[in-house]
Amino acid sequence: MLATIEEASKNFCIHQIRLPYVVENGVSNKRMLITYVNIETQDTKKYRVYVASETSFMQRVAKVFLEEEQSDQETLIDMALETTNLIVGSAKVIAQELNKNPYNIETPHFEKFDRFDFNIDESKSIIIGNDVISIAIKELNG
Repeated sequence: MLATIEEASKNFCIHQIRLPYVVENGVSNKRMLITYVNIETQDTKKYRVYVASETSFMQRVAKVFLEEEQSDQETLIDMALETTNLIVGSAKVIAQELNKNPYNIETPHFEKFDRFDFNIDESKSIIIGNDVISIAIKELNG
């Protein structure tokens, strides 16, 4: 499951941010904008996918999409929600094309701006320069 989300995250970095990146295991321990979206697979398993990003990463996204050099907190939260939707939506398409346990996604939610302290099953972080976006997944009915 995390593999398709990781692939979609790398595609986001390649096609939207257009800068080189590095993938590492784990989640950043810095304060981040944390969003989540629940998904349900065809075999009726439910998962929560977290996307946590440093404000500097989300400012990169705001610059790409909105051409804003300095966005306010509300705009960065909106960008975090949109980024979650784009990444997990793209992962959904990848999973369907590969026939790897396709799933449906719900609406993304903003959780908090703080350190990532959730119980998770798997995680990865993508680093562009000094900016980090982390993705994590937790099975909800397992």
